[in-house]
Amino acid sequence: MVFNTCSDDKMDFVDTGSITGRVVEANSFNPIENAKVTLNPTNTSVFTDADGYFVFEDVLVGDYSVKAQKEDFLAGNEPISVLADASANVIFELEFSDALNKPPLAPQIIAPVDNSIGLPLEVELMWHPAIDTDDDDLVYGIHIRNDYDETDWIIEDLTDTIYTITQLKHGVKYFWQISVDDSFNETVLTEIYTFETTSFPNNRFLYVQKANSNQVIFSADETNNYIALTGDYENCWRPRKNLVTQRIAFLKNIGSNTHIFTMKPDGTDIQQVTSQIPLTAFRQDEIDFAWSSNGDRILYANFDKLYMINKDGSGNQLIYQTFDGSFITECDWSQDQNKIALKTNNVNGYNASIFVIDLSGVVLTQVLTYVNGAVGGLNFTVDNQNLIYTHDVSGYESSDFRALNTHIFIYNFTSNLSTDMSLYKEEGTNDLDPRYAPNEAKIIFVNTSNDGVSNKQIWMMDLDGDNRELLFENAYMPDWE
Repeated sequence: MVFNTCSDDKMDFVDTGSITGRVVEANSFNPIENAKVTLNPTNTSVFTDADGYFVFEDVLVGDYSVKAQKEDFLAGNEPISVLADASANVIFELEFSDALNKPPLAPQIIAPVDNSIGLPLEVELMWHPAIDTDDDDLVYGIHIRNDYDETDWIIEDLTDTIYTITQLKHGVKYFWQISVDDSFNETVLTEIYTFETTSFPNNRFLYVQKANSNQVIFSADETNNYIALTGDYENCWRPRKNLVTQRIAFLKNIGSNTHIFTMKPDGTDIQQVTSQIPLTAFRQDEIDFAWSSNGDRILYANFDKLYMINKDGSGNQLIYQTFDGSFITECDWSQDQNKIALKTNNVNGYNASIFVIDLSGVVLTQVLTYVNGAVGGLNFTVDNQNLIYTHDVSGYESSDFRALNTHIFIYNFTSNLSTDMSLYKEEGTNDLDPRYAPNEAKIIFVNTSNDGVSNKQIWMMDLDGDNRELLFENAYMPDWE
């Protein structure tokens, strides 16, 4: 018996599903276009569309790993299971490739040492380079503030680790720190360090120099270590210091008018004194005014009128007016505050007179009366026994107020005689703007060529006019307190 067996061939059916998903930026969730998405272990790849979407069709049932990657982003990997006739979904949130970048370490400050004192007005700041494990390009910044005002300085985009800070102020404490930035992470800051600049020097000389077409006020010591008290962006002149108030009064242009201001000896705390009635004369650079000895009031002129005003700008009052309409160009106030010396002139600066009045306007002494030539430079001695002044003895007069031979004189109120102090003056020059030294053993003054255009120099001489000594080059309008 023979048996035959047979079997029907079976058709194997393969189950499949699909994978869909999207690739976006982490945090912002903006779609990432053209990201490459790879399916492993099949190593099949697709790319995302403009909205970040992708799809894998007819994927065999099983477990897979899906990888999404794009330049400038960190790659993402996600496990996924594909079921029969089902769609699996996966979302990739890719971070930028710098997300793992580490910030640099804060740099270490070298100099100046923390809590340094007595530093100059230019300080060299130094620090060690910051350590950065990613070897990124680093830029530094310097952050500075002070205990004087609300000013914050930020110096940015530095690549060196040394920087000289300038234009510091005397006697000010500065707080500073260094920042470092690698362009990937938040800025890193050092601890805050401090230093303090040297106190403002007790400079006894004041004078004026031209800078940037303006007049600038300087203070200086005997060796001409000088400091600018006003800026070259404004016109300031005729400094006059009062020792009681420790303030310097000076003139400054406000628009087309000239007004009195005061400031501390270091040039700070500037306050305007006059406002309603300005100082006016035939030439603004010839105007002079006077402190009271106790510093509570100031005398000044407006054309033919003499005013007295409190140092805070209050209490402005008229105390004298010329009887002939002459302009009052200069004044000085005696130490006992009982006498006022005045210099008057016509609209051209000539036909000048010098006389002394009391506070009620009574003329006490007539020093010069309607003389020819330029006159000026009034200054009492502390005992009120003498008055210093200048006069162009040539008697020359011109439209540009040029002087040819100006001498310094001392008038004695007891003898009513004037003594010439310029006997040793160089020919062809003028002696101008005299002031007594604080001990009245010397006279400080300006000497310049009579050509009217040469530089001016500040000199010092004995009371007999001898021993003339040059103090400051290219300087004028001196004050010595």
